Amino acid sequence: MRLLAGLVFASIAFAQMRTVTLAGESPVVTLRVVFTTGAAADPEDKPGLAHLTAAMLAGGGTRDLTYKQILDAMFPMASSVTAQTDQEMTTFAGATHVDNLDTYYKLFRAMLLEPGWRQDDFRRLKDEAINALRVGLRGNNDEELGKEVLYSVLYRGTPYGHYSTGTVSALENITLDDVKRFYQRHYAQSNLIVGLAGAYPADFLERIKKDFGVLPGKDSTPALEVKPPAIDHTRALIVEKNTRSVAFSLGFPMDVKRGDPDYPALLLMQSYFGPHRMSGGRLFQRIREIRGINYGDYAYIEYFPRGMFLMDPSPNLVRRSQIFQIWIRPVEPPAAAFTLRLAAYELDKLVKDGIPAEDFERTKEFLSKYVNLLTKTKGAELGYAIDSLVYGIPDYNSYIKNAVAKLTREQVNAAIRRHLRTDRLQIVAVAANAEDLKMRIVGAGPSVIHYNSAKPADILAEDKIVGAWDLGLRPQDVEIVPAAKIFE
Repeated sequence: MRLLAGLVFASIAFAQMRTVTLAGESPVVTLRVVFTTGAAADPEDKPGLAHLTAAMLAGGGTRDLTYKQILDAMFPMASSVTAQTDQEMTTFAGATHVDNLDTYYKLFRAMLLEPGWRQDDFRRLKDEAINALRVGLRGNNDEELGKEVLYSVLYRGTPYGHYSTGTVSALENITLDDVKRFYQRHYAQSNLIVGLAGAYPADFLERIKKDFGVLPGKDSTPALEVKPPAIDHTRALIVEKNTRSVAFSLGFPMDVKRGDPDYPALLLMQSYFGPHRMSGGRLFQRIREIRGINYGDYAYIEYFPRGMFLMDPSPNLVRRSQIFQIWIRPVEPPAAAFTLRLAAYELDKLVKDGIPAEDFERTKEFLSKYVNLLTKTKGAELGYAIDSLVYGIPDYNSYIKNAVAKLTREQVNAAIRRHLRTDRLQIVAVAANAEDLKMRIVGAGPSVIHYNSAKPADILAEDKIVGAWDLGLRPQDVEIVPAAKIFE
């Protein structure tokens, strides 16, 4: 077994498939098949290959059935098969009533083990991926675009250095033979984790194991090396786009993952500073509630894609390298420079002062209850159980609850000081008039904020400090890139 910084990497450590089972009384049977391979295994000149491979399995036909025939067969069962591709995990998930399990599983199994590899499916799915980049992400979702650009910049030159869907030019050049080769090389038993939950028959797991035993035994891909380049000075990248608002993402790589000693403490920090779509976070309170500047202000210590559409993070996004990130969305252009300075100012207060005593116990209580919501469905519970297997930790709920119960304020604030910082940040903005924004964020300001209603004197006094806050940016630290070139 290969153990790297507390994280067990199945793709190189095991010679055969593993299983995670949550047997129960629910008549809905949940299947979750995870391959511990993904976009990080894309050839350097073919970003998007892992995504297209998964799309062909979940969105294409089988050897005997067209994709339309599969959809028609699943419709009466109210069932489907979905795919999720990340850097080190590719997940296929579905659920059906136990009465339909045999029929559903035959389709599920054939999709993953007997793909049809039809050219018409390939062309359709390739077009969908290209449109997802050009229209869905780059054209219509400034906030998600900024987040993904931040990751791509921070991990430039590493296996994580491209968005999991790929680039338009690479997708256009990927062939069906490329997809077949990726499947043959990486869809191996050594990369396979089978998850099963519900009131499934006693012999059903053995049936799955026998069926998936036809896959190759081992993926011989060398171990990944994911070491993000050091940031020696705060820098910014502005994606210039004809858009009405400004979206900010900022952060830096952080060498803390589930299973590491400081992970629970930093998760508690996140719950205090910027829990996703929660109004009680410090960032949300200071930026939106008190000042009314924008819609959402959050912080993360793990990769959280599709935050625009989700209340809770998706499981099966295991990564050996994570970042600390602040997400500020959306901001009207006149307030953009001030809001960025305010976020940096609040981060500085967090690092210097830690979590106040009056907020610490409240945050502990919140987090110990919130973890239950993350596994409120069988699909999520099964996904988190698979992640815990790979990270080498107990089940997530007990892992967090037991660790958080023992934390002291001093321990959490010490972890904050060890891992967070206010200098050497990477800032990404999606904005129009990039040169104007660049001019307003370089140096120490001043940045002025105008309100539509009266604010307390202490806030106005603080605004003067924030407006003069030096982000540490020099003109040469700010890069401007047209949106049309991003992921192209």
